[in-house]
Amino acid sequence: MKIKALLLGAIASTALAPMAMAERGSDGNVSIIYWQAPSILNPFLSGGTKDVESASLIIEPLARYDQNGNMVPYLAEEIPTVDNGGVSEDLTSITWKIKPGIKWSDGSDFTANDVKFTADYCMHPEGGCAQLTKFEGVTSVDVVDDMTVKVTFDKPTPFPYGPFVGGESPIIQAAQFADCMGAKAPECTEQNFGPIGTGPFVVTDFRPNDVIQMEANQNYRDPAKPAFATLTFKGGGDATAAGRAVMETGEFDYAWNLQLAPEVIQQMEAGGKGTPVAGFGPLVERIMLNQTDASSDLPEGERSTAMHPHPFLKDPAVYKAMSMAIDRPLLVEIGYGQAGKVTCNWVPAPAAFNSDTFDCSTQDIAGANKMLDDAGYMDTNGDGVRETPDGEPMSILYQTSTNAVRQDFQALIKQWWSEIGIETELRNVNASVFFGGDPGSPDTFQKFYADVQMYANTFNGTDPQSYLGNMLCDKAPRPDSQWQGENISRWCSEEYDALHAELAKTAGTDARAEIGKRLNDMAIEGGAMIPLVHRGRLSAHANSLGGVVLNVWDSELWNVADWYRID
Repeated sequence: MKIKALLLGAIASTALAPMAMAERGSDGNVSIIYWQAPSILNPFLSGGTKDVESASLIIEPLARYDQNGNMVPYLAEEIPTVDNGGVSEDLTSITWKIKPGIKWSDGSDFTANDVKFTADYCMHPEGGCAQLTKFEGVTSVDVVDDMTVKVTFDKPTPFPYGPFVGGESPIIQAAQFADCMGAKAPECTEQNFGPIGTGPFVVTDFRPNDVIQMEANQNYRDPAKPAFATLTFKGGGDATAAGRAVMETGEFDYAWNLQLAPEVIQQMEAGGKGTPVAGFGPLVERIMLNQTDASSDLPEGERSTAMHPHPFLKDPAVYKAMSMAIDRPLLVEIGYGQAGKVTCNWVPAPAAFNSDTFDCSTQDIAGANKMLDDAGYMDTNGDGVRETPDGEPMSILYQTSTNAVRQDFQALIKQWWSEIGIETELRNVNASVFFGGDPGSPDTFQKFYADVQMYANTFNGTDPQSYLGNMLCDKAPRPDSQWQGENISRWCSEEYDALHAELAKTAGTDARAEIGKRLNDMAIEGGAMIPLVHRGRLSAHANSLGGVVLNVWDSELWNVADWYRID
C-alpha cells in the first residue's frame, strides 16, 4: 500500500461502485469497530469524536458536508442562500425549509418544533452544551410553521451555517428530551443512551464504553435503505486490534482512526481482507497547555478553573521553549509517515486558512535553554529541574489517551523537555473515558486535571468559524457548565474574542481566511497549544463492504445508509 497515493485523493476501489437495488435490511449485519468506545449517544453532552460519530447513525442535522466539503441538504429541502431567499438580504437570519414526510423512528412527524427545541436545549444557560459554539450569535430560533424554522442572529452573519449543520449539530426529538433541559441534561440516561432519530438506524441496546446494537429504522425516508438489517458498533481495545479485525481477520467491516505507524498499516493490508482509506482534512495532533492550576492540592471545583492561574505555563518564554525543544519531523516519521505533515498551526486546512507565520520544523534545544535562562528559570540545586523565579520546580503532568503512537510521542517529548530542565510525569487514560463527557469523572479531557494534554480533533465543513470559536473566553469548561465547553486550555484573550466577532460578520472567502489565520496565530503565539502533526485520517473497510466514501469534512459514517454488501 502507498499511503501517499491514498492521501492524494484515492478512495476505496469499491467506494464509487454502483449499488445494486435492494430491499431495506436485505444484507444482514454490518459491524463497525472504534477503538475509542462511545460513552453517550448525545453529541450535545460530549465533544468526543467517537460519541459524535456513533450518534450520527441515529440522529441527523438539517444539512451536512459531503466528501468534497460541499454542504448538502439532509432533513432540509435545500441549502438556504441569499439568492434563493433563505438567507435575509441583511444577513441577520436564515430560514430552513424541512423536507415533507420525514418521520422520527417512533413514527411521529419531524417538524420545525423539534429544530427549535434542539436550539433551546443546547443554548440553555445551565445545560453545559458541548456544541455551544455552533449557536454563537444566535438570538432566537422561531417556528414559522410546521415545516419552516427561522434562526436570527445578533448581527449580520455571512456564514450562518453553524446551527443544525454537520454531525456535531443534529436535531433531537422535542417529545423525548422535554424533561432533560438545563442541569437535568446529563441525568437523562435513557434519552442519552437511546435517542429517537431520523437516521438509518435505531438503538436496540447500548452498553457504554463497550458495544451498541442497532437495527434498521423502519421509518427511514428512503424505503430501500439502509441495506443492512442490523448494525453492531464495537468500542474499545486499541487501534492495532481494530485494524487487524478488518484487514487481517475479517471480523469487522469498518475500523476507524487507525492511528498506527505506516509499516503496521502495510503489514495489515497484506492480510487481504480489507482496504485502508485516507485523506487530509484539518485534523491536528497537538499539546494543549493548561492556563490554570490543576494541582490536586486545590479544592474540588477550583482545580483547572480561572480562579487559579498556572504558575508558569502562561509565560511565553516557557511555552515557546517547550515548542522549540520538539523534533516534529521525527514525530511525523515514527508516527505517521506519509499520513502526517509537520504543522505549526491549529487550523492547517482548508489551504486558504493555513497560516505561514511560524516555522517550527527545526528542533532547537540550545535556543530553548537560552530562552529559559534569559527568563530567569534556573536549576539552582543541580537536580536537573529548573525552578521558577518564585522557587517552584518546573514539573508537569502530561496526559493523553492510551494509544501506541501517542505513548511513543510522550516518551520522546518527555526526553526533549528534560533536556531543557522541565520534569515531566506521563499519564495515559483509556480513550473511551478521556474523550467521554461524564461530569463526575476526573479523567476527561474537558476537566483537564493535568498541566498539558495531547489529542487531536477536527471540525465539520470547510469554514472554521465555529471551530475557532472554541477558544473564546466564555467557552472554558467549568463546574457550572457540567465541565462541558470547547476552550480546553482555559485560554482567554479579549482581543481574540473581538477578532472572532469580526470574523462572524465578514463576508468573502479571502477576507474570512485572513481573519482566520490571524486568530490561529493569536492562539499559537498566546500559548493556548503547541501544534505537532497535521494528520491524515486513516481508516479501513472490508473488501466485501461497498459504498464507503471517506469524508474528512463531517462524520466518517455520514453515508452509512448507502453501504451495502458485495457478494
